[in-house]
Amino acid sequence: MTIEKHYDVIIVGAGSMGMAAGYYLAKQGINTLLVDSFDPPHVNGSHHGDTRIIRHAYGEGREYVPLAIRAQTLWYELEKEANQKVFHQTGVLGFGPKGSAFIDEAIASANEYSLQLEILQGTEIMERWPGITLPEDYLGCFEPASGVLFSEDCIRAYRKLAIESGATLLTNTQVEDIDIHESSSTIHTASGSYSADKLIISGGAWNKKILSSLKLDLPLQPKRQTVGWFESDEALYQSSVFPAFFVDMPIGIYYGFPSFDGAGLKIGRHDFGQDIDPDTINREFGIYPEDEDYIRNFLKTHMPQAEGKINQGRVCMYTKTPDEHFIVDLHPEYSHVIIAAGFSGHGFKFASVIGEILSQLAKVGQTEHDISLFSLKRPVLQKNLQN
Repeated sequence: MTIEKHYDVIIVGAGSMGMAAGYYLAKQGINTLLVDSFDPPHVNGSHHGDTRIIRHAYGEGREYVPLAIRAQTLWYELEKEANQKVFHQTGVLGFGPKGSAFIDEAIASANEYSLQLEILQGTEIMERWPGITLPEDYLGCFEPASGVLFSEDCIRAYRKLAIESGATLLTNTQVEDIDIHESSSTIHTASGSYSADKLIISGGAWNKKILSSLKLDLPLQPKRQTVGWFESDEALYQSSVFPAFFVDMPIGIYYGFPSFDGAGLKIGRHDFGQDIDPDTINREFGIYPEDEDYIRNFLKTHMPQAEGKINQGRVCMYTKTPDEHFIVDLHPEYSHVIIAAGFSGHGFKFASVIGEILSQLAKVGQTEHDISLFSLKRPVLQKNLQN
């Protein structure tokens, strides 16, 4: 098949990480092609659902903190460059029973990196935010400098700037096959074939399928996740008075957002989701009783004034790794192929800095950021790859 055009870099998957990478590459004058099966932002991506939390004190591991801080800086830069608001500083509250490993690690990470974090007893949380009901012996932490990213607006902003900087974007274009050569790669689509010196794979829930064609069988599991917006007491839960939140409790791990513009309090459950194939996922909210029940039951007990009628419910996807840490690395056989995968339901906040990292890996084969935690060589991935 005839090669339509040669690029410096091709990015397969122009969602959260891919679109950011495309912008950072194009901004440096690197001839970049982004290809997406849909038209980002779209309902098929892990960015779907309007909002995402950004936290700096990090319960998933203090190794993430420098990346979270850099990500926040880059989000502010995006706002300035695009002249568009993508971040709202609501602060983020976390709480759970004393001894919660997640809350303890968030506190430890704040101490190690001197982040502003208030430690609160259960009674103090309920006094400050009367919309919350919890046992008095619970422990919480509040980070005032963090907040909420408007995920789809973030992608729109990166898309606009990438194209203005000279990137080419092919939407509604599925990559049907990929050929890897010694020092280049060729992608084949219905609209033509394109080659590049460097290739970035950032296909979200489709990464496992894409990478398996490149001799890399990674333990990536897409999951169906639901979120709901519930009619709430605006005096208690609107964004001017109520923070974004995450909760680590014996009944589950939950996260949520204050009500923006009267849309209602938004909540999801992080630790539950059906294993799915992204090509056959049922995107209808409510087909399973737990779509609404699991999140409503939390509200009934802990945020009762937000347990009104459901204004809307949506279905999105996580793609999890066994240890829930990301994969950001060079292909073990093809050093000109870069992989960004397995963001495990907590990756969007890092999309800005992951985009920067991918652009550096594509340009010079290494990055100034410490991404050793995301290596393909880590034992849990090696173990799965060998089985």
